[in-house]
Amino acid sequence: MNDAQKPDLTNGIAIATLADGGKLLGVVGEEEVLLIRRGQDFFAVGAYCTHYHGPLADGLVVDDQVRCPWHHACFSLRTGEAVRAPAIDPIQCWRVEKAGDKVFVREKIAAAAKPQEKVSQPASIIIVGGGAAGLAAADMLRREGYAGPVTILSADTAPPTDRPNLSKDFLAGTAPEDWIPLRSPDWYSERKIDLVLNARVTELNTKQKTLRTEDGRTYEYGALLLATGADPIRLPVEGATPQQVFYLRSLADSRAIIERAKAAKSVVVVGASFIGLEVAASLRARNLAVHVVAPEKVPMEKVLGPQLGAFVRTLHESHGVQFHLGETVKRVDGNRVTLAGGQVLEADFIVLGVGVRPSLSLAEQAGLKMDRGVSVNEYLETSAPGVFAAGDIARWPDPYSGEAIRVEHWVVAERQGQTAAKNMLGRRERFDAVPFFWSQHYDVPINYVGHAEKWDQISVDGDIDKRDCTVRYIKNGRTLAVVTIYRDLESLNAEVEMEK
Repeated sequence: MNDAQKPDLTNGIAIATLADGGKLLGVVGEEEVLLIRRGQDFFAVGAYCTHYHGPLADGLVVDDQVRCPWHHACFSLRTGEAVRAPAIDPIQCWRVEKAGDKVFVREKIAAAAKPQEKVSQPASIIIVGGGAAGLAAADMLRREGYAGPVTILSADTAPPTDRPNLSKDFLAGTAPEDWIPLRSPDWYSERKIDLVLNARVTELNTKQKTLRTEDGRTYEYGALLLATGADPIRLPVEGATPQQVFYLRSLADSRAIIERAKAAKSVVVVGASFIGLEVAASLRARNLAVHVVAPEKVPMEKVLGPQLGAFVRTLHESHGVQFHLGETVKRVDGNRVTLAGGQVLEADFIVLGVGVRPSLSLAEQAGLKMDRGVSVNEYLETSAPGVFAAGDIARWPDPYSGEAIRVEHWVVAERQGQTAAKNMLGRRERFDAVPFFWSQHYDVPINYVGHAEKWDQISVDGDIDKRDCTVRYIKNGRTLAVVTIYRDLESLNAEVEMEK
């Protein structure tokens, strides 16, 4: 629908045309505005998600919020606030007026100051980790009215970045680097958030409430969030030089691969995981010959099952990726990569994408309770009072599955950072968000809601090969996870059902 076909909401819309929960995309001046009815209330908000510009008109209205169809960000219809990651910035709101049997959209509403509840005021708050959870927590602390010192100690060389983009559009060359920082330098200074880079914390004393960094600096905290993330699994490759082998976790890693790809013709990607195959797709976009080597027989079968795994393989093959499954790399001799089965591939460099391990050394050194990760309660608090954990390292009691789970997903990390921030301020808010992640392969988005480590049945509605499907992972008659391709509304509805 072009702008000429969209109704001018300032001229009024008949109230009867919108049912409860109904949405109407229109214009106010030169801006697209979404009019939404909730009961007898009407709301006019910005039409696009502030994360990746997803069309909220295709989203889902739940209570007095609207959810983005692409990556499940959630916005308040009353204030425009981004109440749930991955969006952090609010959407604009307009004043709405009812007159007779019509509703009119008037002027923009200036963002109102959020009513501040009384919050606990720790003497200071330190966040260890400059990833998704850490940045989201710092943002939420200021949004919630905490006025004390906030420090982010990050081992990275770059400020918090949009990590999902590092293996997708940025690596493919379709996203400029200025999209990658999550926040500008001014954002930190304006909010008085002290971002300390190249600061690797090596010692935590929970009794004295102190931290020590690798270079000998000592910090005291009133409350602490551990969000140390994960590190790539590093494998020895016989015969390969350090200049031939690359990993992908940081902005520096992505830059290094891009630089190496400029003069290369071919690459071997070791690992048929999400990261490995996103790297494969991105390097195909740069016209490199791509060989994927992995020990499994079907890509991503452990996470997505055989049907979707086979589809993903076919999708990549249709774009020229060559798979060598049931194989490992035996050795490298210059540009010759020899596989365990004896086949020799030509490759200018190798990218290892065989998974990550949670960065647990600091938590272990501090004596925190561990369970294949850092054990936290429903408030994301560790076994040490005042110390919280979020993101890749945290294993929390999932109310939907009834089990303690640990999930290495970007959106989960952001949402946990937000909840942990509130709880450091005494909110006592349970973390009960349903896990969600997305993966992009060429023009095909795969959305995953829930968490299924094992299942005894896979139910497919639609046609996977036609890229129109809903796949349910079921154990003991209960749906644990739902994957959709081009069925965004079904993905949102699955999330809501699991929340209930």
